[in-house]
Amino acid sequence: MEKNYQLPDRAAERNRVGSAERRSYTMREDLRFLGHGKTYYIRTYGCQANVRDSETLAGMMERMGFLEVDKAEAADVVIFNTCAVRKAAEEHVLGEIGALKPLKQRHPEKIFALCGCMAQEADMVALIAERYRQIDLLFGTHNLWQFPQLLEKAMNGERTIEVVSEGTGAIVEGMPVQRTRTHKAFVNIMYGCDKFCTYCIVPYTRGKERSRQEEYILNEIREVKALGAREVTLLGQNVNAYGKDLGLQDGFTDLLRKAAETGIERIRFYSSHPRDYSETTIDVMKEYPNIMPALHLPVQSGSNEILKKMNRGYTIERYYELYDRMKEKIPGITFTTDLIVGFPSETTEQFEETLKLVDYCRFDSAFTFVYSPREGTPAARMEDDVSLEEKKKRLAILNERIGTYARENNEATVGTVLKVLCDGPSRKNANVLAGYSEENRLVNFTGTGIQEGDIVDVRITDAKSFSLDGEAVQ
Repeated sequence: MEKNYQLPDRAAERNRVGSAERRSYTMREDLRFLGHGKTYYIRTYGCQANVRDSETLAGMMERMGFLEVDKAEAADVVIFNTCAVRKAAEEHVLGEIGALKPLKQRHPEKIFALCGCMAQEADMVALIAERYRQIDLLFGTHNLWQFPQLLEKAMNGERTIEVVSEGTGAIVEGMPVQRTRTHKAFVNIMYGCDKFCTYCIVPYTRGKERSRQEEYILNEIREVKALGAREVTLLGQNVNAYGKDLGLQDGFTDLLRKAAETGIERIRFYSSHPRDYSETTIDVMKEYPNIMPALHLPVQSGSNEILKKMNRGYTIERYYELYDRMKEKIPGITFTTDLIVGFPSETTEQFEETLKLVDYCRFDSAFTFVYSPREGTPAARMEDDVSLEEKKKRLAILNERIGTYARENNEATVGTVLKVLCDGPSRKNANVLAGYSEENRLVNFTGTGIQEGDIVDVRITDAKSFSLDGEAVQ
């Protein structure tokens, strides 16, 4: 039996207003035994918000008595937490769940669940419901808090599709969490986005901007600090819009200051929007040394004409001004960004403006993308008139330019000593340790007696485009 589902009304989503529903999380006592003797596996795609949602899913599974395994084939319940930002990401997910169809046929008792942003797209939900019958449970981002009850239905043989767009969505406090690491923690401060950039699906899959109450955020920071976390990353689709829906005048700056005053050793935040950045936020970053001197500030294009078509809400002159003030007030701050090439109607001259921006800002790194239409967004109705060949050519030029500056920026650190939070052995070489400096530079280093979670002075000995090598100062 399949449950009916409701999906986002694109026009209504843009205009819907009102405060988010707020509730405290509870789990039925009998559900605490649902997973006794059973195992689970979670496959996470996409951004830090999805990673944090997977930590909540894992917390629920653990509270229900399930044990985690590291392979889908070995699990009784397999959960795909998906991303919908790019079409390629969706195709990758569909390929993976398609490949597991024989496993489902051999073991029909296994439960396959799919959630995340893909589960908030009408066409995708219809496709999965019809063609991917191996998926037993499909639920959306607004239904995360209901997962245990939905899983119970699936385990009782009911194919369940629970995807409801409530506009603002509920904010549910107190959900269980099984954190990926103990020395670092993601802390959600808000959900959703109101910006409606013409290329972006996020406002439709994550809903409108809605902020958590400050007291819950600060309590969570204190809790993870007490459990040994040395760094927190404040998460939101647009963190510097925090509190606007609560009527706060300068909510993010006030929150950032209070977070710093908890005494946690490192604070980062992701992601920011140039449209909402304030002078006070720059000042508080300068004032508190435990707010890390690293900023991810997506710009997307160096052309005012393209920014307007993207509905970004700022000019490139505003971005330059913001960049200059940050560099002036916070010496040594690193800058990363997002850039899209080949947006509809982008001319060679407009692409050159993006290269001019890169030459000026000399970004330490950038996420770069070839534009591809996302169904359901306004840009998808625009003529995609830049050829794929030209897009790839522009992307190669852009990546080469960014790589050059990234290497030069890294080379400037050779011989200096950086403070690195150790994440444990490097993924590429188990004999080498890895971690991130205060400036968010990836550092691979050698040393003895160093544990995950230690903050280590590392002398930099060599530089690559996107990482550094060094030796611990002992």
